[in-house]
Amino acid sequence: MNTVKTETVNLKPKKVAKSPLQIARAKFMKNKLAMGALITLLTIFIISLLSPLIAPYDPNLQNLVLIKGDMSPEHWLGTDAGGRDILSRLLYSGRVSLIFGLVTTVGLLLIGVLIGMISGYYGGWVDTILMRFTEFVMLFPFLPFAIVLNATFSDKIKNPYGSAMILAAVLIALSWVGIARLVRGKVMQEKENEYFLAAKSIGTPTYKILFKHLFPNILSVIIVQATLLFAVQIVAEAGLSFLGFGIDKATPTWGNMLSDAQEGDILRGKPWIWMPPAIAITVTILCINFIGEGIKDAMNPKSNR
Repeated sequence: MNTVKTETVNLKPKKVAKSPLQIARAKFMKNKLAMGALITLLTIFIISLLSPLIAPYDPNLQNLVLIKGDMSPEHWLGTDAGGRDILSRLLYSGRVSLIFGLVTTVGLLLIGVLIGMISGYYGGWVDTILMRFTEFVMLFPFLPFAIVLNATFSDKIKNPYGSAMILAAVLIALSWVGIARLVRGKVMQEKENEYFLAAKSIGTPTYKILFKHLFPNILSVIIVQATLLFAVQIVAEAGLSFLGFGIDKATPTWGNMLSDAQEGDILRGKPWIWMPPAIAITVTILCINFIGEGIKDAMNPKSNR
């Protein structure tokens, strides 16, 4: 009697291997602290960008009757030494400070990454010239030089945001050297890998090697560094504006709000004038740092967090 053998066919679909980017994204989303910081920062961004629509008053509208006024239903956070609504200024200040930090960070990244990649890729005399120039820029003391340059050129542009544009240009010119040196080092490491040698051996054009092969492999380092630079630029603007050498006083920024609250009686007895911008800066910087740490852990294959 013939027997018929049957085989069970496994129809379950095979698991598709995840890309490094998908793995990093999944690890980042599991990081509750980083995700909470991201949601908080996005909320701050959205509220700040919508400030012209949701702010109850013009940020520069003065009410001389309500100078240093207490919190009230009309002015939820009170008024400052100029009789201006603090809530409205806080919202508008967030828009200026965050956009300023973002634009400055993008600008210095473009310069620093490009110089670092060219220097690391070509080496030789190109590397020597670019690194000597980088070291020359590093010789300038940041704070005094930023103050002098901004004070010299801030009045040249007759524009409400002219001082912000000048300050952004000054910070970009002085802040790109760190990322350039970092990128150069990473590119020189990547040049020793087989994929780079293979691309060179088959005559791949330089721009393809730089932006198709090298750039994706150093992108994680750039992203992590970008978050740190973003926080640094916001603090730099706030510090310079607080000292009176930053963005023009007529433009609401968190630094200018703190600068307007330096009087002794305000610091001692009217915390609602200086605490909102101080808290806004602190929360924003903490969120950016937590996001940066989350990205760093997510892109580290050895990290279990």
